[in-house]
Amino acid sequence: MPQVPQTLDASAVRAWCGLALEALGRAREEIDAINVYPVADGDTGTNLYLTVESAAAAVEAVFAAHAVGPGTFPRDPEAERRPTLADAVRAMAHGALIGARGNSGTILAQLLRGMAQVLAADSGTAHADGQGLRLALRRAADAAREAVAHPVEGTVLTVASAAADAADAAEAASGAEGDCAAVARTAYEGARTALARTPGQLAVLERAGVVDAGGRGLVAVLAALVETFTGEAPVAWAVPVLAPHARVEPDPDLTALSGGECAAGAGALEESGPEFEVIYLLEADDTAVARLRDRLDALGDSLVVVGGDGLWNVHVHVDDAGAAVEAGVEAGRPHRIRITHFGPADAHTTGSTVRPLRERAQRAVVAVVPGEGLARLYAEAGATTVLARPGEPPASGELVEAVRRAHALEVVLLPNDAELRHTAAAAVEQARTEGVRVALIPTRSAVQGIAALAVHEPERRFDEDVVAMTSAAGATRYAEVEVAERQSWTMAGICQAGDILGLIEGDVAVIGSDVTATAETVLDRMLAAGGEMVTLVLGDEAPDTIASHLEARVRESYLAVDTVVYRGGRQGALLLIGVE
Repeated sequence: MPQVPQTLDASAVRAWCGLALEALGRAREEIDAINVYPVADGDTGTNLYLTVESAAAAVEAVFAAHAVGPGTFPRDPEAERRPTLADAVRAMAHGALIGARGNSGTILAQLLRGMAQVLAADSGTAHADGQGLRLALRRAADAAREAVAHPVEGTVLTVASAAADAADAAEAASGAEGDCAAVARTAYEGARTALARTPGQLAVLERAGVVDAGGRGLVAVLAALVETFTGEAPVAWAVPVLAPHARVEPDPDLTALSGGECAAGAGALEESGPEFEVIYLLEADDTAVARLRDRLDALGDSLVVVGGDGLWNVHVHVDDAGAAVEAGVEAGRPHRIRITHFGPADAHTTGSTVRPLRERAQRAVVAVVPGEGLARLYAEAGATTVLARPGEPPASGELVEAVRRAHALEVVLLPNDAELRHTAAAAVEQARTEGVRVALIPTRSAVQGIAALAVHEPERRFDEDVVAMTSAAGATRYAEVEVAERQSWTMAGICQAGDILGLIEGDVAVIGSDVTATAETVLDRMLAAGGEMVTLVLGDEAPDTIASHLEARVRESYLAVDTVVYRGGRQGALLLIGVE
């Protein structure tokens, strides 16, 4: 048997992350398939896996930063310093926070942060014994409950509390602190027993005949902790089928458990819940976050806000996605914003067999959008969106993750930015290796994406749909009006900082001093070549009267041309213009 750690040190944290990732990888599809609460969207296992993947990557980065290259001379004692326990658990918690996905992943991130608060309390700590691990598990369970607006029993919160309670009770009964292996095993057994009880605590789980998926994922993570200290994984689960509508009584000899969705934020499952899941990282102080919690709690449900020290991960289910993002803007600086539209759930059991609760859709659209208003517009049309802030273009990994969230066999990707063509192409290649059929439509502006989405018909053959969407996008000329940031040479001459620029197809065509007048000149030049439809997307800083002025201009000067206006939010440009 390979040597295993006796205490929790940096190497043990590294091993735990790796084993937890492997365990969730094995259980990922199982957990996704039986996800029923709070939304039967079939992604709990995937969200937990991606969250731990981010945590493990952060820990690996810490070890890489401390690695000594071969042949280093003269030897540098500081360069040979290995990560401390504090280094590793802080990296693990931070990685989970910035990579948290969904309700379940967000709560797992807070559980890991709670552990880190105890284990990294002394920055010089080299390792933690059984007592330290027990205290860390207790703090983790308490911190997760504190992060959830309306805790619900029968969820991952219940399972986490049971794990901590079992470790506490074992110490009280024995009068000894125990080693890390004993604490991990006791916590794991307490979690498994609690997981078996969850159908009797939450009606939606009982009706479906499953147990909580977030709790099921946490049990897998604790099983990995046991394996870290013993070298042996607990007995693998065979997933039984529980009878729907039958109350499940705990069985102390239970060795096979299934799972249901992480529940942490709302009350009982309703027939129809909020339309959108909104997640973003937020840089803000504690006072602003307290106000944000109150505002988001009034807007929707499944509210979880985790983090601290100026960086937070916000998760909420709402009908008004734009309002949820705007609340974050008022509180601080939101980024990595993800808005997901909940499609109709296929959450039922048939006979005695639990089948996947969210089958893959045949086709979906993934779009990069520059502002909250457009994100809401695209999401309402059924697209999965990735919000791009000015100066913060999404990475290819974010686009791949969005393709995964779309959960479809076929995906159409709309980058909506000429600068993203290489990033989008890389994402397409990665997604194809995962078995998804992906087509990239080279949209260079969000207005081209709107045109493409308008002709999208999922019932058509994939190739025919892609051709129609590509044609619609290509037939849409695009322009934008923005403020010059600095003096520079352009195709229209030299501009000064503060000048108003009108760009047509990416090139500066007009330099002016007035936003409305510049926009009118740009619009006239575009319509000189003909057109049937004008699309205007207003940024937050656009003049209040610009839309009505341009609409009147089109109505008076261009017969048979229609105009449609959208609010784009904080999109960078003052105005986006499309002419079809």
